[in-house]
Amino acid sequence: MPTELRDSLAECGLPSALEVMGDRWSFMILRAAFNGICHFEDFLEALGIARNILSNRLSGLVDEGIMQRTVCEHDRRKAEYRLTEKGIDLLPSLLALRQWGEKYGLGVASNPVLADRRDGMPIGPIGIQAHDGRNLAWRDLQWLDRSEIGKPAGDCCD
Repeated sequence: MPTELRDSLAECGLPSALEVMGDRWSFMILRAAFNGICHFEDFLEALGIARNILSNRLSGLVDEGIMQRTVCEHDRRKAEYRLTEKGIDLLPSLLALRQWGEKYGLGVASNPVLADRRDGMPIGPIGIQAHDGRNLAWRDLQWLDRSEIGKPAGDCCD
């Protein structure tokens, strides 16, 4: 592997993102939060997770700015955990992983089904789109140095 490519891969955001998310429990907490759960006890009940693990994962998600912890005004002993914009931006990743798991038989076709609020129809597969909205396949993609952006494939690889 050329040194330049190896160095570029080392700077990739994927390892850092995986480090932030930690493990499967972080994703399960996010799924619950996307479904409206916001109190510690409700997370415990919905996920069947150990109290200490839940506390640790919620703290990590708050520390990373993915969730925000707010003490409840009506009961100062309780707190709400809500997704931040940074957390909401993880939804496509979460949905893509779910769809991948369902496609390859790693879980049953899940119920409930995520649907478009406007017409009640299920969402389509999460995919990769070009800047102009075209759907792209793996073979349509290439890695470019930032200085090469905007140059078609034939122009940069002579």
